[in-house]
Amino acid sequence: MTQAPWPTRLTRLFGTAYPILGGGLMWLSDARYVGALTRAGCMGFITPRSFTGTSALSEELQRCSEHTQGRPFGVNLTLSARPEANAGVRPALDLALAHGVRHFETAGYAPDALIQAIHASGGVVIHKASSLRHALAAQAAGADAVALVGMEEGGHPGANELPTMLMGALALARGQFHVPLVLGGGIGHGSQLVAAMALGADGVLIGSRFLLSEEISTHPAYKDHLARCDEHSTMRLLHTLGNTWRVLRNDTARDVDAIERAGAADYAAFGGLLDSRVARDGCYRDGDWRRGMLSLGPSIGFGTRIQPLAEIVDELIEQARSALSHLDASTASP
Repeated sequence: MTQAPWPTRLTRLFGTAYPILGGGLMWLSDARYVGALTRAGCMGFITPRSFTGTSALSEELQRCSEHTQGRPFGVNLTLSARPEANAGVRPALDLALAHGVRHFETAGYAPDALIQAIHASGGVVIHKASSLRHALAAQAAGADAVALVGMEEGGHPGANELPTMLMGALALARGQFHVPLVLGGGIGHGSQLVAAMALGADGVLIGSRFLLSEEISTHPAYKDHLARCDEHSTMRLLHTLGNTWRVLRNDTARDVDAIERAGAADYAAFGGLLDSRVARDGCYRDGDWRRGMLSLGPSIGFGTRIQPLAEIVDELIEQARSALSHLDASTASP
């Protein structure tokens, strides 16, 4: 682990060496990956929705404690707009607390009660939002930090049409945030960490760049394809249905795009194309990257090879140091 170039409110809040969070990844944020993030000096979040039943989640939390070698790690709790889809959120919280977890990433709709429940048990929470309005609402609800994600985010960036750095600049220029602010979406290089810090942010949220880490549990054929991807390898879909999804540009994504462009009015028009289990089984397990809606952002363009996660983090920090040195040199008096 390289020495961190600076501490921030984020590193103090989560007890990490670096102001870098690894966002919760559906099907992929397991003990091995989250443990590697923690050992590398970052904070990662187990995704309970990736596991079937409390027994499987309990076993994963225990494995994560072993992988982190006693260091703290986090759990992601995502709230759906459909109340019936949130039945597993409180049991997942209770189970995480029972395993000693006190760091949480929340996302989704109306997090007020969830934030209060986390605080009542002595936990800290960062809420991920895709608009300034929702980020401010989360702050008002008591979130200890907020992550603001732009349209570049892989997965579900909401209806937001604004890029990450613009939203971050607006948020910080208006002076409305008093809790740590993290920027996410399209972040995959250490110079972007410096840029976020220059705006006044407290850290960054990274997802897609870490998909090329050895510790991510996906098929080698998928990782090999990701290593060949560039910044044009993703596309945004389902915006017309109010559920924007940025994914790998593959056969399934093109089929979904065609159906959407033809005027699809509801999810029934897509049949089984949107089932995320196709991504889990067909691609992540079996290696067929042409099938499934595979959440991915354009920052995958920064990855060119499969590496240990700690090595990726070290590169990010060295890139940040280089950017700082360049800034110092370019602003030095003649």
